[in-house]
Amino acid sequence: MTAPLLPDIDVRRDHRPTGWERVRDAWMLDPARRRLLAWLAPALITVLAAVLRIVGIAHPHTLVFDETYYVKDAWSLWTQGYEGSWRNGANDLFANGDTSALETTAAFVVHPPLGKWLIALGIAAFGPGSSFGWRISTAIIGTLSVLVVYLIAKELTRSIAVASLAALFLAVDGLGIVLSRIGLLDGVLTFFILLGFLFLLYDRRRTMPLLQDPGFHERVDAPPLWGRLLWRRPWLVATGLALGAACAIKWSGVYVLAAAGLYVVVIDALARRRAGVALWPSDAAFRQGPISFLAMVPAAGVVYVASWTGWFVTNGGYDRHITGNVLTSWFKYHSDILAFHVGLTSSHPYASPAWQWPLLLRPTAFWVGGQDAPCFGTDHCIGTITSIPNPLIWYLGVAAAIYLLVRFVRGLVLRAPMPWSYAIPLVGLAGTYLPWLAFPQRTIFQFYTVVMAPFLILALVLALRDLAGRPEDDRHRRQAGQRTVAVIVVLIGLLSAFFYPLWIGLPVPWWFWQAHNWMLSWI
Repeated sequence: MTAPLLPDIDVRRDHRPTGWERVRDAWMLDPARRRLLAWLAPALITVLAAVLRIVGIAHPHTLVFDETYYVKDAWSLWTQGYEGSWRNGANDLFANGDTSALETTAAFVVHPPLGKWLIALGIAAFGPGSSFGWRISTAIIGTLSVLVVYLIAKELTRSIAVASLAALFLAVDGLGIVLSRIGLLDGVLTFFILLGFLFLLYDRRRTMPLLQDPGFHERVDAPPLWGRLLWRRPWLVATGLALGAACAIKWSGVYVLAAAGLYVVVIDALARRRAGVALWPSDAAFRQGPISFLAMVPAAGVVYVASWTGWFVTNGGYDRHITGNVLTSWFKYHSDILAFHVGLTSSHPYASPAWQWPLLLRPTAFWVGGQDAPCFGTDHCIGTITSIPNPLIWYLGVAAAIYLLVRFVRGLVLRAPMPWSYAIPLVGLAGTYLPWLAFPQRTIFQFYTVVMAPFLILALVLALRDLAGRPEDDRHRRQAGQRTVAVIVVLIGLLSAFFYPLWIGLPVPWWFWQAHNWMLSWI
């Protein structure tokens, strides 16, 4: 008997496209549609991010939380070149456009000037009495962070869909929205850290093919002891400039610069091993490593020092003449700043040590008001600006980071192949989170995690890509995974809509506000 003809589809491993895959292929296989989608998707998501961050940004017309430092310091930098002291009652006067409370006596400030210079651009454009002007710079920079996350995810995955999902999650997340709508430094810090990682990926794209080309190394007829040295790495210089800007906003940028430097050495070493270089660890660490250091760190130092130009060229800055020499006075000032940061242990009702951050135990309430404003026909109202992230994004992001870490460690131990893209969110989280665990007594806050949020989101979209299934998986596995991802995306959108009033200070009924306090520690 002749064997029956085999069916076109193997019922044991059904590779027919799912509904999502048919839609995807209809766009991806058409070059014109793909080009349209490649710019339309990030453009629309960036516009959405801008709307969520800019509309109503002037509310409340009062200095919120640490705006009392950074906004007023920004104006002082703009007008005096250094941060001056302010007399009592300065906040109310400043909100009315009256800056007469500014004094020429220097104030002791503990963060570098760059972030405040950027805030000052908005104040200079719209005037000190404009709360819109206080915050527009951070809103624009926060919006650009969404676009940079898209570009990072696109570089990691080569997928418009995955990159769009990452940008969408950051666009609608509460941490990104809140820290873009008030004049604090952390949203600006986040942008430059992300920009540094984007440039790091561009360097990887440029250099990995060179390092893996056998003809690039010293000998092609036998395994070489050493690989050739890469001197021309412009994207590493760009990484140094971006992360130098992060350091010039807050010193915590130094941790990220160090993490990025270690990442460069490790990927250089692994690339040399794949290329057959015999002494690949030493080659990467002791020969290429110093060259990479010279590409990144001096560039970062130039940006950092340049951010202090106002202090250098004026005579009124804090401790400007304390030693009689401008450089030694500057180092003395930095010594005092370091002592302040190390010794900061004062109590605060919203303080949250770093071990609490993954659990989201104590978000920061930046502003509470709205009791006198009408809200949906009731007179028992409240308005808040609270740094609660979208809870589903946050907790799933933490779980996804653990998933990536487990797979990464397992791959290293078993020498199993793993996606190289897993390393980027893990390195980002290592640089933005782990250092804070070393200071359990220091007064720190949950909203510092705004710099972690993009890396948690990148971890989440990489995990969701795995959940959605691989091309070699059977149709039912892929269909179930894609439906699960769709449900998660819809729930994230609904939760963001639910929490959005608490992110922008909209007056809401008391019962509606209570419905958002899922833990007693959130109040």
